[in-house]
Amino acid sequence: MAEMPALLIVHHTPSPTMQEMLEAVLAGARTDEIEGVDVQVRPALSATAVDVLGANGYVLGTPANIGYMSGALKHFFDCIYYPCLEATINRPYGLYVHGTSDTTGAVRGVETITTGLKWKSVQPPVLVAGPLDQALRTARWELGATAAASLMTRLSIPVDVIFVARP
Repeated sequence: MAEMPALLIVHHTPSPTMQEMLEAVLAGARTDEIEGVDVQVRPALSATAVDVLGANGYVLGTPANIGYMSGALKHFFDCIYYPCLEATINRPYGLYVHGTSDTTGAVRGVETITTGLKWKSVQPPVLVAGPLDQALRTARWELGATAAASLMTRLSIPVDVIFVARP
């Protein structure tokens, strides 16, 4: 019997806004329509190369701090980059970022590293600059659902056909 694919959600969640974003991503990844995917959650400061090697896809969450990804997510990448470089090529990932005004540098930093790892984005990043609204809540849910659905072994129709947006 084949092992269940795993989605690893690596996050740095220092604020209520980031916690709300994480919860929406988790709700999407764990929605009833997703079958046969083990959703694992690790804070960026405790996620390891073993976690990454044991997963089949990833969702990354970070605040934009002073124009860059959080130090916690950067530390995560520093720890896993070389041990995972060859073994995780072409694995799917998603990204969500929150900043008070600009997320460009944080996204660029994450995309530079994931490009080096040769990971493949499942959709454009979910970016929030400023307060959250309902559309952004739905986008975060969809990010989790899309990332998890990309790992479903029985998936035979496009991911965007399966999901009806939820709050």
